Amino acid sequence: VIGKLPKRPWTMRSTRRTFLAAVAAVAAGAAGIYAARSAHLVAGSEPRPLRIPPLLDARKQGQAIALSVQAGTTEFFPGRESETLGYNGAYLGPTIRMHRGDDVQLSVANSLREATTVHWHGLVVPGELDGGPHQLIGPGATWRPVLPVRQSAATLFYHSHVHGETARQVYLGLAGVLIVGDDAEAALNLPSEYGIDDIPLVLQDRQFEAGRLVLPSGMMTLMEGRRGDTLLVNGTPNAFARVPARRIRLRLVNGSNARFYHLSFDDGRTFQWIASEGGLLEAPVELRALTLAPGQRAEILVDFSTGGSATLETARDSNLPMVGMMGRLRGSLAPERQPVLAFDAGVPGEPPIPIPARLAVREHANPAQAVRRRRFVLGMGMEGMAGGGMMGRGMMGGGMGMATINGRAFDMARIDERVRLGDTEIWEVSGEMMAHPFHVHGVHFEVLSRAGARPDVLDQGLKDTVVVQEPVELLVRFTQPAVNAPFMYHCHILEHEDNGMMGQFATD
Repeated sequence: VIGKLPKRPWTMRSTRRTFLAAVAAVAAGAAGIYAARSAHLVAGSEPRPLRIPPLLDARKQGQAIALSVQAGTTEFFPGRESETLGYNGAYLGPTIRMHRGDDVQLSVANSLREATTVHWHGLVVPGELDGGPHQLIGPGATWRPVLPVRQSAATLFYHSHVHGETARQVYLGLAGVLIVGDDAEAALNLPSEYGIDDIPLVLQDRQFEAGRLVLPSGMMTLMEGRRGDTLLVNGTPNAFARVPARRIRLRLVNGSNARFYHLSFDDGRTFQWIASEGGLLEAPVELRALTLAPGQRAEILVDFSTGGSATLETARDSNLPMVGMMGRLRGSLAPERQPVLAFDAGVPGEPPIPIPARLAVREHANPAQAVRRRRFVLGMGMEGMAGGGMMGRGMMGGGMGMATINGRAFDMARIDERVRLGDTEIWEVSGEMMAHPFHVHGVHFEVLSRAGARPDVLDQGLKDTVVVQEPVELLVRFTQPAVNAPFMYHCHILEHEDNGMMGQFATD
């Protein structure tokens, strides 16, 4: 199923009442299918060892990394092959490690029969190196950017970003983890043995039929994004990991198209949150639960020194467009909790090394220095969807959809905002109908307020993706030029992004 998304010939020109009735019917049917498929898969699949992506360390490879974008087949379940996409393999990609201060030569060869891009999500580089929709790599072509790495240690995310095709290409496997390291982080003596006590975890939900990956489509997919009945970690269903009986570091990446994860351990244990999207927090934060929206990352430390087993779980994702009883019905039929990854640490080990009380020293931007305030509303117009917009045209790209920012769908030829290099601004962002993960390319920002009050606990640290529904104020400083190519800002529910919920800005 690597072909284009099917174009649905919707011709509905109905009233709001007819629209809601149709949505409710589709939702009820979909929820029933979801519950049946989930029960079948959970009962019929065995635990499998967690796949650890291979590591490509730029320093060990002469500051040169080669990626091949390719099609292939993947057996998520034994004897059931699925058509997939990947980097240097059939599904997902290797973990790339870079170091602050280095210049890394990338070679990205596209062996697909369609165009693609590779966006370095969270890497703060000039616009023409960002890998957004303006840096298309045609079939048979190779892109060779040199990436200047000038930011602090962090867990980043690379993935396809072709306008109108991002959701499909990412869903089929075009994503991977990018790690930036630096000397300051290395001096903290945090867990750093890759794949042993420093483990990348790409969290995804995918839909399967008879053990084969399928590509959901239709009206509900347009509204709420692609959602699946099966959880994958690094492409592994029902995954388990054997870990040493000591403190381990988990690099969590929400690689789902639309699902929010509400993560905790089944035994109620606490863990230390140490890094947000932009890198290390100033100090560890003890938590029992952590929410990650699509595109967000977090690093946590978990103490397994007492041995034994524990399971990372997620609570039900309730972030659906709440259209009356429809939304409540669909939410109530999803499992209350689902296992994400089971851990086995064996027998008790040595007491863990203490966590540093101070992780990073960071200079905070000053809101008083903001030169401008801008307001962004992520819109899902009901009239447009019911009257031939999202429902009427399907997922069309190129500004044809009815998902919008400030009332306008994305247009590749239009620069929506112009900013001055070096300026600091306040962006107020809100969303309609549901919570939206708002991602800005080429910057890191701080959250100033949420709904007119102090930010939430999980809003702290430098970020590139933030959850918005109520108005959220962001303090944004522009340090990278976007002259030869603009930067994007968009909802990271990928179907919303593809259908128009995206804008772009350039620097003067």
